[in-house]
Amino acid sequence: MQPTTEILANISRNSLANSEEVFTRLFRYMLRPDMYYLAYKHLYANDGAATPGVDKEDTADGFSEEKIHRIIECLKEGSYQPKPVRRTYIEKKNGSKKKRPLGLPGFTDKLVQEVMRMILESIYEPIFSPYSHGFRPGRSCQTALKTISLEFTGLRWFIEGDIKGCFDNIDHHVLTAIIGRKIKDAKFTQLLWKFLRAGYVEDWKYKDTYSGTPQGGIISPVLANIYLNELDRYVAEMREHFERPRHRRNTPEYAKTHYHAQKLSKKAKTATGEERKRLIIKVQELRKYMRTIPTVPQTDKRIRYVRYADDFLIGVSGGKEDCENIKAELKEFIATRLHMELSDEKTKITYSNDYARFLSYDIRVRRDNTLKSFPGRAPQRTLNGTVEKNIPLKEKIEAFLLTNGVVEQRDGKLCSTWRRSMIGLTPLEIITVYNAELRGLCNYYGMASNFNSLQYFAYLMEYSCLKTLAAKSGSTLRKTIRKYQDGNGNWGIPYPTKKGESRRYFADYRKCEGKQEFFSDIIVNKRVIYNNARNSLESRLKAKTCELCGSTEARRYEIHHVRKVKDLKGKAKWEQCMIAKRRKTLILCKECHNLIHYGHK
Repeated sequence: MQPTTEILANISRNSLANSEEVFTRLFRYMLRPDMYYLAYKHLYANDGAATPGVDKEDTADGFSEEKIHRIIECLKEGSYQPKPVRRTYIEKKNGSKKKRPLGLPGFTDKLVQEVMRMILESIYEPIFSPYSHGFRPGRSCQTALKTISLEFTGLRWFIEGDIKGCFDNIDHHVLTAIIGRKIKDAKFTQLLWKFLRAGYVEDWKYKDTYSGTPQGGIISPVLANIYLNELDRYVAEMREHFERPRHRRNTPEYAKTHYHAQKLSKKAKTATGEERKRLIIKVQELRKYMRTIPTVPQTDKRIRYVRYADDFLIGVSGGKEDCENIKAELKEFIATRLHMELSDEKTKITYSNDYARFLSYDIRVRRDNTLKSFPGRAPQRTLNGTVEKNIPLKEKIEAFLLTNGVVEQRDGKLCSTWRRSMIGLTPLEIITVYNAELRGLCNYYGMASNFNSLQYFAYLMEYSCLKTLAAKSGSTLRKTIRKYQDGNGNWGIPYPTKKGESRRYFADYRKCEGKQEFFSDIIVNKRVIYNNARNSLESRLKAKTCELCGSTEARRYEIHHVRKVKDLKGKAKWEQCMIAKRRKTLILCKECHNLIHYGHK
């Protein structure tokens, strides 16, 4: 029997070759056991695998062949009914007091959703817009920002777009109609409808869902991309009708000045004496003047577009009236076709020399006449018209430092301080946390033009770390620095390894600059071709051998799952086994699994 992963790869190739192809009989792939082993492999390593939904027993722990067979039988009979998700709220990263709703489905529903996600992704990923970067394999915030650097040069206006409550306002009927154009399988669509209408539980009360896909659901990101792909297609159509090339290569003034400069330059080659000097001075004056006037006429019209989830940025070459018309058309399309609302508060029209905020970067198109000299060539305005990406230091960096207690304000200045919440950690854990936070921010802003402004951020983080270490040991800052010095002018926390003592040094922020590799937006098929038809978890389960007691005659084998290996104490035999294997999973017979949960083994 052909592995399902190969079938999905074939589906992806067909979708890429023919974007209008319609797919049928997809539900049969939901009934294949190898899909669920692959789904478990994708999910079990996540921290959320041990987080329960409304059913506290439904986690990654206890996964077995029998569980797969029960799921498949329910799907065959049509009796499978997703449970409502458990709703919780998390704080938004932008620092606002509003909280974002998060839906937590049970692990069984996660497995089924992951199988559906793999099928949907194999169909839709090849035909998604190349300008969509959110929740897609091989794409990220960095690829979106690099697209802006490459394609937004010379644009004159920005339209910052934001869809109000995007995930919560996805219309179920519109979504299923969009999917119905591509997928003609009643059973598959019916199962998807069940997940959309499963409802949620909040404060022990069940509530129906009439719109939206829950943030936190495995299938939600791909459904949001399928939905918003309609917006991408509409912008592409708008772009075809809007764009037109400039009617001439150079502005009349620039062309006239260039002509005179060339004419005088030819004369200077044959002239002699004072006449030659006079002509050379005149040519230099004309070329200096040419560098102060526009080179190309601004008569062309262009649209460039990038979207990450529900945030998008449109660059426009044209007048402000063109931008107003584009915004009005988008607002009407989003309201009438997608049944959503374009946020007036966050959708702004900005002159491109001013900063527009996108993906936590301040972005603008430079108007800069600074000259750069080249050996053997005339100086050029290399920066003019290029994209500049800057770090919003006050809103992002300073806010991070204050929110996390790294600094405190004294007389209007930021001063590093120790962090009370870390006193209970070991010195090695303290420096590890600081390094992770420093590298996280510096890696994200590694392509910023003002990256070097993070030097002061790194300084504050380093001295906050040292002050926290000093507070933990009840010592002074000077003694703490002397204690951890390595004799070469650096400091780090020593820790034992198999090869002897090693040191963990404080991270160097400069190593994070410009590390992102150049990317290509060419759609490839590798994202849906998995390495093996059978993964190690499936092989271990099918071996029918308990990895704790060695039994090969048990009637049932299950997977024991823990959240993190480092949390294990190593006192029980099963903990020692997992630590030695360095795995979050252990294949156990039913008896051993029960004994572990009852605390007897």
